[in-house]
Amino acid sequence: MSDRILLSTRKGLFDLRRKGKDNWSIAHEHFLGSPVTFALPVKKTLHVSITDGHFGPKMHKSADDGTSWEEAPTPALPEGDELSVSMVWAIEDDGAGRLWAGTLPGALFTSEDEGVSWQLVQSLWDDPSRPDWSGGGFDETGIHTICVDPRNRDHVIIAMSSAGVWRTEDGGASWEKRSSGLRAEYTPPELAHDPVQQDPHRVVQCASAPDMLWMQHHNGIFKSTDLGANWTELDQHEPSNFGFAVAVHPENPDRAWFVPGIKDEYRYPKDGKFVVTRTRDGGKSFDILSDGLPKAASYDLVYRHALDIDASGERLVMGSTTGGVWITENGGDSWYQLPERFPPIAAVTFA
Repeated sequence: MSDRILLSTRKGLFDLRRKGKDNWSIAHEHFLGSPVTFALPVKKTLHVSITDGHFGPKMHKSADDGTSWEEAPTPALPEGDELSVSMVWAIEDDGAGRLWAGTLPGALFTSEDEGVSWQLVQSLWDDPSRPDWSGGGFDETGIHTICVDPRNRDHVIIAMSSAGVWRTEDGGASWEKRSSGLRAEYTPPELAHDPVQQDPHRVVQCASAPDMLWMQHHNGIFKSTDLGANWTELDQHEPSNFGFAVAVHPENPDRAWFVPGIKDEYRYPKDGKFVVTRTRDGGKSFDILSDGLPKAASYDLVYRHALDIDASGERLVMGSTTGGVWITENGGDSWYQLPERFPPIAAVTFA
């Protein structure tokens, strides 16, 4: 099990370490006061994105596991483009030296030199369907999901709010839409199955069975057993089909976790009951998990990057918009809350 968690929050990056059973503490604090969007550990290097409304997005990098930091180049659109990068929303590595970054607006970048320089994936940026892309929770389209196939680093799936799911098999030279079977109930009926009208909130890929993908969509839970070529909507209605976060077991593709809420402009747990849902049979049935979660009214919302699972498949962590952090050691059967109250949490990552 992983004994370290990185919390990306509105007021800094917090490095938590496990000290014993149900005992975690803050080992280090970085960038206090700054809105940290995402943190990615790659061996002993940490990559951090910060989004400051006054100064714009910034990237920072530490080559010594957080002992010292240097400002790093930030992905940027070409000079003269009418748009500019307002947030680096997701960063992923392929295990072989290449980094990927997804941004607002919906631009994708790669780096072959550990973030020293970034290159715009021009083929996606120039896709002719771009004028039909729209915003989700943000006014602009944003790329929040990057799944690199562990069998081939040139096979990558991305998801955008709101422009659906896309896949490349040649390292980004070309792309195809992978939204067949998705349904957008918030559009006019004639656009409900349009691939670029879809708003996937988060997509995760099973490490040991990469053909299996799970999605928390704006209006439902979907899964794919063929790398997103086809999606199946699951009949799961309690307490809600809306949410942002999803995690999948690294060894068992039929086990997945979600954190439901009330959708659209409301965005809080149904009836003020903060719970996690879990399927253990590929979506045929769902458990509602609440042991250790607040018994009183609770209005915590868990963002799309704020639920993570470690390599054991039993330890999960989630952080909420009201600064709560909960951990389970048994796949969600029971949870315990850390005593600290953190700033609103954008992302959690086992390191």
